[in-house]
Amino acid sequence: MLNLAIIYHMHQPYYKNLLTEQSDLPWVRLHGVKDYLDMVQILEQFPKMKLTFNVVPSLFEQIEDYNNTGLKDEYLRLSRKPAEQLTKTDKEFILQNFFSINKDKVIAFSPRYYQLYFKKQSGQEFNLGDYLDLQVCFNLFWIDPSFRKNIPELKKVMDKERFFSENDKQIVLNQQLEILKRIIPAYKNAQNNGQVEISVTPYYHPILPLLYDTNIAKEANKKTVLPQEVFNYPLDAKYQIDSAIEFYKQRFDTAPLGMWPSEEGVSEHILPYIIESGIKWMVTDEVILFKSLKLKKRDTKLLYQPHLLKRKEGELNIVFRDRNLSDLIGFVYHQMKEVDAVNNFMKHLENINKAFSAKGGSASGEKGKDILVTIALDGENAWEFYRNDGVDFLELFYQRISQADFIKTTTVSEYLKLNPAKRIIKRLSAGSWIYGEFGKWIGNPHKVKAWEWLAQARKAIQETKNPSDLAWKQMYILEGSDWFWWAGEDPDGSFDRLFRLHLTNFYQLIKQEPPAYLASPLTS
Repeated sequence: MLNLAIIYHMHQPYYKNLLTEQSDLPWVRLHGVKDYLDMVQILEQFPKMKLTFNVVPSLFEQIEDYNNTGLKDEYLRLSRKPAEQLTKTDKEFILQNFFSINKDKVIAFSPRYYQLYFKKQSGQEFNLGDYLDLQVCFNLFWIDPSFRKNIPELKKVMDKERFFSENDKQIVLNQQLEILKRIIPAYKNAQNNGQVEISVTPYYHPILPLLYDTNIAKEANKKTVLPQEVFNYPLDAKYQIDSAIEFYKQRFDTAPLGMWPSEEGVSEHILPYIIESGIKWMVTDEVILFKSLKLKKRDTKLLYQPHLLKRKEGELNIVFRDRNLSDLIGFVYHQMKEVDAVNNFMKHLENINKAFSAKGGSASGEKGKDILVTIALDGENAWEFYRNDGVDFLELFYQRISQADFIKTTTVSEYLKLNPAKRIIKRLSAGSWIYGEFGKWIGNPHKVKAWEWLAQARKAIQETKNPSDLAWKQMYILEGSDWFWWAGEDPDGSFDRLFRLHLTNFYQLIKQEPPAYLASPLTS
């Protein structure tokens, strides 16, 4: 039997400004209404499907802030503002940013939105009605198609197509907040009914091995250029793990069993903290398996089974994602017709099953062997590249899997109960899902500079007498992976600005003058 474990990872960076309690970027809110709720709700149509959703506490915290504290982002503020009151600066911001959605798969499917897009591209002047329609279109079309179709208030606005009113706009924005309120309860209910397992990521999505010691980057790639000042704070890694589990317990009334280390970044050094936290399994990329076993060739016999990490602190199961199959969904299938994409995926699964079930099969040699094929991918960003936000693909995908008699969908915990890991990995290689190393977060001059800035800040709080809880929170936010991912690669500079904003706020929170270098981009 082919056991299929699909794991979706839900994540956004921490955008909130701790001093103003406002957010410049809207992506928690907009992905919240586009991706997080419908991904769970679609499973109601497919009761045979079992999935795992991995959540990042800092994402859920920001969703709760929209619900509980009235968190505002700059895009929301300018959306709520009546079109007739927009200043010249407001209008420039809206024109620059309110087309930030996939042009071919979203904007092009709305005649009015498409018209506004070309009007902007050709430099034509917008009138009052154009700005109002753009405010509505941007917020309306970020909402998942299923909600636009099935929520009567939204459907009525959709049916108008253009000439929207201020009341139409308020309906759309209010419905966004209503959708956000339903997200966390939906995940909890899905887990309680047994169809879904919820795993967790360290709180602010840090690269755990690099928090432990930035020198570990050389363990993954000897050519990595390291910062002059080593970042070496193992207890920060432990805090990020433990605080995530505590957050989870408070929302789900139980402890998590699984963990997706941020960016599937792992090393031997962080295992004690994960084991001691009570986590029973974690997932990472297949390249880590083959590096750990010192294999030069891909071996699916080893890939399609769980492994065991036995250490003095206890035991931890580890599963490895099939990179090829995961990346097909994440990066390739949006270019194909849904039926062709699903047929292609099913053919891969049929071939895998055939290889492992046939007597003397090249991949196994064991007749009827149970295997675990793990698919792990981003659960949000891929779908905007699909037609209809991926709904058509996922419905057909889940239907075909549910009908296949050789596939059993499972959660990792469910599989491990019946199939305990037997093969032991003596030492886990350091690395991530990207090339089995950490070069996406450390190594180039800008990323190195970011780590040096962080190390100086971390040293400063260590030397501060009685720093506040908010100052510590700001430090842990700064340890998130996204700032380093984008350092030197930031298309519009927004992540660079946010990283420097968080750092500036940090120094204010410890009552120190922010360093002058924070006034300039990392790339300067």
